[in-house]
Amino acid sequence: MRKIEYCPISMKRLLVEMKDTSELMVDLGYSAVLYDDEDLAMEVIRLEEKMDVYDYHVQMAAMLAARTVEDAEALSGVLQIASAAEIISNAAGDIASIVLLKMGIPSELKKDLRQADETVGRAVVGSDSKVTGRSLEEISFETEAGMSVIAIRRGESWIYDPEPGTVIVAGDILFARGHDEGVPLFLEMTTGKPAVPKVGQESGIGQLDRAVDIIVEMKNRSELAVGLAYTAVLFDSEEVAIEVEVIEEEMDEMKYDLQRWVLRAAKHVDDIENLRGLLHLAVSTEIISDAALKIANVVLHDIEPHPILAMAMRESDEVITRVEIAPGAEMDGETLGDLDLETETGIYVMAVKRGGRWTYNPKPKVTLAAGDLIFARGSKSGEELLLKMSGFAPDRPPRS
Repeated sequence: MRKIEYCPISMKRLLVEMKDTSELMVDLGYSAVLYDDEDLAMEVIRLEEKMDVYDYHVQMAAMLAARTVEDAEALSGVLQIASAAEIISNAAGDIASIVLLKMGIPSELKKDLRQADETVGRAVVGSDSKVTGRSLEEISFETEAGMSVIAIRRGESWIYDPEPGTVIVAGDILFARGHDEGVPLFLEMTTGKPAVPKVGQESGIGQLDRAVDIIVEMKNRSELAVGLAYTAVLFDSEEVAIEVEVIEEEMDEMKYDLQRWVLRAAKHVDDIENLRGLLHLAVSTEIISDAALKIANVVLHDIEPHPILAMAMRESDEVITRVEIAPGAEMDGETLGDLDLETETGIYVMAVKRGGRWTYNPKPKVTLAAGDLIFARGSKSGEELLLKMSGFAPDRPPRS
């Protein structure tokens, strides 16, 4: 293990890097499992080493900054959130290890996870690729493949949330998020070679549907919990923080349900290796929800959020936003399905608040109305589009 050498880095930059890196690692970890991709899994391990360095620097920066009891109290929430991001990154590393250690994951589960949400693809830019020497805006992966480039690794350097004008060069490693069917198109555009999908054999495990349902729900709930936890801190919302606590308790129960299922299924399976990966995935996913609760506890334990937390979240690769729908706005009276916000803006709606009632992870059939508060996450450009669609005016800030 190489020695970590101290160098002065601002606390805000460290928090931004830790939040962005840990969330990218979760995406890459799950995608590595879906596609049985060792290259993706190794990217997670590399990023895990970066997170160790960030964690060291955060602790050093906090110790150097704390000169009084008041300073220490103000920084305690910062350290708690940094610690949670480190836990999330470790869990992502454990998910990636399912591929590297050749643990069994039923192919039926991979199919269902692909349908559960968006996935991430990885591709190395070939020297004869059509994208070499062109900017992301010119390439338009979103239009051509339905994929959006979320990060680029260039040698040892990383570019998160690259600008449209970023020019792609041979040897760049691109990471793009989108739906499963867009991955082969993205790979072919980037590498210049047709994508060859891996064909998995049916596991032959009986009554697997229940286990698949639990894992898919755990994945979706854990990612929702992390988004809501950061939302709770950004807006100092105890209501949202309590919901994170509820999700974490539900995740515990789902993990126990899966463990019981595996123990019963093991009696009827010739090779129990096909079940080991399921248990490993469930435990790692539940750890992510535990880390989300650790973030939410900054609010639940009435720790005064340091202003740097909000600044870091606003500068993050994926920003969290809150908007109120104005009467007559484009969103007023429309369902989430009709608006198709994820496609139109790249924004994912985590929650809708109407009066005193919350709807978390709202379904496409939910109809929005004037006065609704929307809590969402996505890119800064997507946030601007969302603000316009909500009828937001600069002189009329959203309500708390």
